[in-house]
Amino acid sequence: MTLQIEPIGTVVGGRKEVADDYWGGVQSIIRLNAAYPLDVVRGLEEFSHLLVTWHFSKASPDDVALHARSPRNDPRWEPSGTFAHRNHRRPNQLATSFPRLIKVDGLDLHVADLDAVDGTPVYDLAPYFQEMGPRGDVREPEWPGEMLKDYWASN
Repeated sequence: MTLQIEPIGTVVGGRKEVADDYWGGVQSIIRLNAAYPLDVVRGLEEFSHLLVTWHFSKASPDDVALHARSPRNDPRWEPSGTFAHRNHRRPNQLATSFPRLIKVDGLDLHVADLDAVDGTPVYDLAPYFQEMGPRGDVREPEWPGEMLKDYWASN
């Protein structure tokens, strides 16, 4: 089955260029489609964080990599498969982020720490519920912490 979906909005502002690190403090707006009634955001301002699904729209479908490779092509880290990474080399080139919601202004959602560039299509969003977060101990190899040590640092 093929799923056809339309963006619900677009990222406005923030960073213009794709980069691997230094996303800390980046502020942008998720501008929802103007055709939506204001009721779609009613109550959203009560939440501190969102769960946002967006598209790596600046990536090429030719970038998809369905094989194991070292994260960021760094030989210090063992190769791992496509679904062990969180980058644009995925089959549908979709991403999920958890930005802080600063304020709701009509259909403009002002956010911080959304790691999507200006013009990025947003396909879905929801408030982050702690109760729906990971259950139990979170486990991961060492390489994500090493690789992402500067991810949320300021530029």
